[in-house]
Amino acid sequence: MTKLSKKDVEHVSALAKLALTSDEVDTYLKQLGEVVNYIGELGEVDTKAIEPTSQTTGLTDVFREDESKSSQSLNQDAALGGSDEIYNGYFKVSAILSERTDK
Repeated sequence: MTKLSKKDVEHVSALAKLALTSDEVDTYLKQLGEVVNYIGELGEVDTKAIEPTSQTTGLTDVFREDESKSSQSLNQDAALGGSDEIYNGYFKVSAILSERTDK
């Protein structure tokens, strides 16, 4: 079985952007070690006689052709017909964000 080190736990916590205390590192070292050992045990199961599958329920996808029904769709003029404010073929609306927070 693979033995995890504190460095491995710190690496995983950095990938997850988690700041861990040394006590938390010790706790997760034990817990993650148990998970890795269990996965290792699953790898020891003899599956040579098992046929590979990607579907176990027997259900199948049902597909249909996409069909547009132009009689039920609005053209651009009809869609924009009820608006007083139009700009370049689009509805013109007031801004909803006063400042950006992503900068």
